[in-house]
Amino acid sequence: MNAQVVGLLVTFLLGLFILIGVLIAFLVNKKGQVIDFSLGLAFSVIVMLIIIDLIPEVIEHLGLRYIWLFLIFVILGYGLLRLLDHFVPDHHEHSSMTKKEANDNLAHIGVISSIALVIHNIVEGMAVYSTVLSDVSTGLMLAIGIGFHNLPLGMVIATTFYQGNPKNKKVWLVVVGVALSTLVGGFVSLLLNNQVFPEWVLGSLLSLTLGMLFFILFSELLPRIKKSRFIKERNLGLVVGVVIMLISLMV
Repeated sequence: MNAQVVGLLVTFLLGLFILIGVLIAFLVNKKGQVIDFSLGLAFSVIVMLIIIDLIPEVIEHLGLRYIWLFLIFVILGYGLLRLLDHFVPDHHEHSSMTKKEANDNLAHIGVISSIALVIHNIVEGMAVYSTVLSDVSTGLMLAIGIGFHNLPLGMVIATTFYQGNPKNKKVWLVVVGVALSTLVGGFVSLLLNNQVFPEWVLGSLLSLTLGMLFFILFSELLPRIKKSRFIKERNLGLVVGVVIMLISLMV
């Protein structure tokens, strides 16, 4: 089989891991405990993603020479989501929220998380595609490791959207869009004839994602998990997220 076809197939399979995570979340009986578990899971998964994945990659691509680019794009990513946040109807956490407002708040977290993940997954898809072209075995192992940490991300997206309106076609378009974003990264590399991007470009894009994830962590998820009603389930989600990400790292 042509190496380019294999590369695209691998990036497509990465997206399937996200869809599997979505299906797992939808098959579970939806209760308040599941929501708090998933929010705890989301928080720890994103923290671990930043620590064991994004920061090392940014350091590898930028180093100390382009530390100013790191700072600029982190601030830009954070500011971009904050700007988008202002265009969303009142969704913020407050003590007197109705059930509908609480559901809208969760759906909002899902939307902005999806935006950050799409950018991250496109860059990731480009990296996996290029690795497969260089060495199929290494590319497959890299894809398996990435796939494992895509599972909880799929669960998080599904859970935040479910409470709003799980039957809404727009919800499924967002989910499929996130799942296919790694394949889009593969196609970008293919269309550019597997052109090697300057290190500072990849590092800047990853820094942009990092800034977005900081916003999601501290402005969206942290206020929610602080007010969790089911403390044990939330803490279990925090622990499970760390364990899953450590396993994906070992793989």
